[in-house]
Amino acid sequence: MKADALRGHLDALLLATLDGRQLHGYAIIEALQQRSGGALDLPTGTVYPALRRLERAGYVSSAWSTVGGRQRRTYRLTQSGMETLRSERRAWREFTSAIEGVLEGKIIPTQAPAQP
Repeated sequence: MKADALRGHLDALLLATLDGRQLHGYAIIEALQQRSGGALDLPTGTVYPALRRLERAGYVSSAWSTVGGRQRRTYRLTQSGMETLRSERRAWREFTSAIEGVLEGKIIPTQAPAQP
């Protein structure tokens, strides 16, 4: 899969990969590969800067731990990260529904905007 196809979705993919677990960077890359059937084979130069950005934003936290006898930085979702992931999942469902409607020639009923 081309990197351009992921533009704008990488943060959501990383947050989803960390949902309910704590992983080190390479384990995140492996999980993305497994969950995507090998379609997502992201280089470390893409994943680690994104993880640092998510940490600065307060969506993930990290800590050093020993994994397999090696010191590794492990990441987990914060409360803010969990809320952001819920929002990203909702936005993704809306987006894919709209695109599917266009590509498949379906008419999707208009929904009233959510009340604040």
